[in-house]
Amino acid sequence: MKVYDAANLRNLALIGHGHAGKTSLVSAMLYTAGATPRFGHVDDGTSTTDYDEEEIARKMSISVGMASVEWGKTKLNLLDTPGFNMFVHEAKMVLPVVDAALVVVDGVSGVEVVTQRVWDYCNEIDLPRMIVVNRMDRERSDANRVLESLTRAFGRAVTPLQLPIGSEKNLSGIVDLVRMKAYTYEMGGNGKGKEGPIPANMADVAKEAHEKLVELVAEGKDELMEEYFEKGTIPEEDLVPALHEAIREDKLFPVLFTSGLGNIGVDELMDFIVDYTPAASEHHVVMGQPAGGNGEPAVRKGTDTEPASVYIFKTLSDAFAGRISYFKVFSGVLKNDATLQNFSRNTAEKFAHISVMQGKQAIPIAELHAGDIGAVAKLRETLTGDTLGDKNAPIQYPHVQLPEPAITFAIEPKSRADEDKLGAGLHKLMEEDAMLRFFRDPQTKEFLIAGTGQQHIEVVVSKMKKRYHAEVVLKAPKVPYRETIRGKADVQGRHKKQTGGHGQYGDCKIKMEPLPRGAEFEFVNDIFGGSIPKNFIPAVEKGIKDAASRGYLAGYPVVNFRVILYDGSYHDVDSNDLSFQMAGRIAFKKAMEVAKPTLLEPIMHVEITIPDEFAGSIMGDLNSRRGRIQGMDNKSGNTIVKAEAPMSEMLTYGVDLTSMTQGRGSFSMEMHHYDVVPQQLQDKIIEKAKVERGEVKDEEE
Repeated sequence: MKVYDAANLRNLALIGHGHAGKTSLVSAMLYTAGATPRFGHVDDGTSTTDYDEEEIARKMSISVGMASVEWGKTKLNLLDTPGFNMFVHEAKMVLPVVDAALVVVDGVSGVEVVTQRVWDYCNEIDLPRMIVVNRMDRERSDANRVLESLTRAFGRAVTPLQLPIGSEKNLSGIVDLVRMKAYTYEMGGNGKGKEGPIPANMADVAKEAHEKLVELVAEGKDELMEEYFEKGTIPEEDLVPALHEAIREDKLFPVLFTSGLGNIGVDELMDFIVDYTPAASEHHVVMGQPAGGNGEPAVRKGTDTEPASVYIFKTLSDAFAGRISYFKVFSGVLKNDATLQNFSRNTAEKFAHISVMQGKQAIPIAELHAGDIGAVAKLRETLTGDTLGDKNAPIQYPHVQLPEPAITFAIEPKSRADEDKLGAGLHKLMEEDAMLRFFRDPQTKEFLIAGTGQQHIEVVVSKMKKRYHAEVVLKAPKVPYRETIRGKADVQGRHKKQTGGHGQYGDCKIKMEPLPRGAEFEFVNDIFGGSIPKNFIPAVEKGIKDAASRGYLAGYPVVNFRVILYDGSYHDVDSNDLSFQMAGRIAFKKAMEVAKPTLLEPIMHVEITIPDEFAGSIMGDLNSRRGRIQGMDNKSGNTIVKAEAPMSEMLTYGVDLTSMTQGRGSFSMEMHHYDVVPQQLQDKIIEKAKVERGEVKDEEE
C-alpha cells in the first residue's frame, strides 16, 4: 500500500444501530475499489471487518474492525463499529481519531436507539457526519419515511444529496442532486454506476430537491445568496466547495442512499467521501496536556513538520502476534523501527514492523504520515488511551470518558486448571475491552466480572473458553448487605477465665451510638485514671472491629457506629492483649442486643433509555422493584428515566429490560448509597443467612 499525506486521507467511522448494514457496506466498498477479489458476506463469515470467531458465530460486530480503500488518489481509512447497545462503547472510543462519521441507517427502520446515542457522541466532539440510508432494496424500505424520521430526530440540517431510483426489489440506482445526474446499477454487480439522465418520472421531484439543497447551502453566505437570486441556482464549481465547508462545520448533514448487499450507490458514496468530507489535513489543531498534566495545554498541528505523536485507540490480543495496538498519527511522520516515548507510562517503545490493517491482515508499510491510521504489534507496556511521541516534545491526548459497567456477575472457575488460566485470560481481555472489569469483592470474597450487559459478559466467557481454554461458571453476585444500629447502648464486657497457672482477665465498659450513613466506624478512648492500661486499649478496639466485621444479625459487617470506651478494670498478672480483645468482642455483642440493630442494602442509581412507547411499562416495573423515580427526560423519541432501586432487585435487570423493550432499551447503573431494608425482607435475609452459616455461635464469656 502506498504512503499518503494528510490532504489525501479520509478517516471515517461507520456508526449506527445494529443490523443497519455497516459491515456489508465496508465489504461493498472494498470490493468495488478492487481491495478484495470477492464480495465478503456477514452471513457466511467472509466479511473483512467481522473476522473474530465470536463475530462470525453471532453474525454481528463486537469490536472495531479496520479496513482501507484506495479510491482514485485518496485513501479511505474505514473503522467499522458495533451497533448493539452492549458494544456501542467501541464506537465512542474511535470517534476522536476520525475526521467524519458515516451514520448508517436502515432503509426500513430509520432512526433507532443506538443511532441517537452515537449521534450524541458526535455532538460531544463536534464531529462532522453524513447519513447513509442503507439496505434500500429491502421490502418495505421507504426513502420519504426515513427522511421524516431523520429530520424529526436531527433537525432541518438533514438534507438529501441523493434520491433512490426505484424501491425495494426494483431499486436500480440513485440521482445525484448536486450534479443532477442519474447513476444506474446492476443488482449485485461490480458497483460501478452507469451515468445517464434523470428518469422522466423523477425530474420534477429531483428539481425541487435540488432547489431546496441550493437554498440551504446559500443561507448565511451573502455572496452565494446574491448568486442564487441572480441566477436562480448556484453552479457546481461553487456549490461543491460550499457543501464541503457546510459539512465540515456541522451546518449540514447530507443524506445518501445505498444498498450494501446489492452494491448499489457505493462508488458514488466513495466519490462523495473524497469530495465532501474533511481531509485529515483539515483537522488543523489537536489539543492535549503536557505529559504529567502540568503547565499550559500543549497543541499539535496535524502536519508532517510537527514532532511525532501517536494516540493508541484500540488494543487487540492475538494468539500469534501478541498485543496489537491500533493508533493514529496525530502529528509528524512515523517511520518503521522508530522509538517513541510513552508519555502515559514514562517508558520507551520501539515501533517495529508498522502496518495498516485490512481486517485481520496486517499489510507492512515503511512509514505513516500525520493523519494516517496504522497498527503495530508487541509494544511492551502500551495500552488503549496512551499517547506516545518524540521524547523532547511531550504531550498527552485526552482519554475517552466511558460510563461505569451496568451489570455484575460472580465468576467461578470450573476446575483447578481453569483457575490457573482465569486471571491471565481476563486481564488480556480487559486490555481489549475498556468496559470490562474484574475484581474481588472485599466483603463477600467473590470474584466479580462487570460489563455492559449479559450478552457482553457471555461473549467474554465464550472468548475465555475458546482463546484461553478456561471454563467458568457465572452466578448472580451476593448482595453486599451491611448492618448498623438505630439506638444507643451502655454495656460491660468482661472476659474472665481461670486455669492452672496464669488466667485471663479483661474488663471494659463501652457506650455505643449510631453515626450518619457513610461514617463507617469511630473509636473514642475516654479512659481516665488508668482503669485500663494504655497498652491494652488498642486490643479492645481490635476486638470490637473484629466482631463488627463478622456481623450480628446475618453475618454482614456492622457500620456507621461509634464506640466510646470509658471504664474497665484489669489484673496485674492475668490481663493481656487477648483478654481485652475478648472483652471488646463480648461488649460489642451485648451492645448490639440493645442498640436496635438493622440491615442496610445497597441502593443503585439507575439511568434507563427507552423508546417513548415503553415508558409506562418501565415505570411500572421499577415500582415493583421498590424503585423510586427521580426524574424523566425526553430526547428525540426516547425517554430517559432516572431512578434509585435496591441492588437485590436489579441483578437480572439487563435481561428483563431486553425482554420488555424488544432489545431497544439500555441502562447504566452505579452504586449510590445504603438504606434500611424493609422489616419483612430483613427477616427473610436473616433467616437465610442463619441457614447458610449453620448458626456458628460467637465465643462466650
